[in-house]
Amino acid sequence: MKLIDILTRKSPPEPWAEGDNIPWNEPGFSRRMLREHLTQSHDLASRRSEKIDTHVDWIHGEVLSGNSTRILDLGCGPGLYASRLARLGHRCVGIDFSPASIEYARERAVEGALDCEYIHADIRSAEYGYGYGLAMLIFGEFNVFKPSDAGRILRKAHDALDAGGILLLEAHTNEAIEEFGQRPASWYASESGLFSDAPHLCLQENYWDAGVGAITRRYFIIDSASGEVTRYAQSMKAYTEEQYRAVLEEAGFADVRFHASLIGSDDPPQSSLLVITAGK
Repeated sequence: MKLIDILTRKSPPEPWAEGDNIPWNEPGFSRRMLREHLTQSHDLASRRSEKIDTHVDWIHGEVLSGNSTRILDLGCGPGLYASRLARLGHRCVGIDFSPASIEYARERAVEGALDCEYIHADIRSAEYGYGYGLAMLIFGEFNVFKPSDAGRILRKAHDALDAGGILLLEAHTNEAIEEFGQRPASWYASESGLFSDAPHLCLQENYWDAGVGAITRRYFIIDSASGEVTRYAQSMKAYTEEQYRAVLEEAGFADVRFHASLIGSDDPPQSSLLVITAGK
């Protein structure tokens, strides 16, 4: 793209029309994202270690009642949850689209002799296998998928669970996604960052599509040396609690329950998220 293409862009964009998601599978992007997953300076890509520890304690103690089981971690990233759950006696399978994250997770599993298998694949098309007591998709990743893809992921997770198995879904609230889409456009300059190793400008704009009930975030990355422009786009679907319940029940789940957070009570720093459990 050129700078003129920003001026002639379509506004507002149609959700998911400019790409399904940010390219987590691109090697350079994946490597830079891994750095963001592992930093202890923020909770944006992954949570910091202390927060993850509290989440894993709640999953192990409250969701699983302290009983060991086989766990499917969809969108597992660098295995920060799966590795901790394995140390508590669970057998874990993680699936993620990012090659750098999967490589890191595999290395840590070997180093720690952990009962973890990591698969580099898109969870929309991956084979999940069978025989799980828990399937989890956390940190709001559910919302980035088109409703048709989200439904397919839920049905596959349902099929992968044993009778009595549990789905753990951490998703965005309806209000949070609408608020994301109504934020004003912004920009920043960076010597190096998530979108590029080279100096660049990042222009971001956000759109809320009330008819679809989804937002689109556009990122225009302008290389400071060449002026070349790269566009990334990410859409997110908003659901009310009633709509979450409906899509889960349509996928075959029952006993749908809502929780304030992955610590079981209000977590103000992450109030944009809610937690849902459902049974097979």
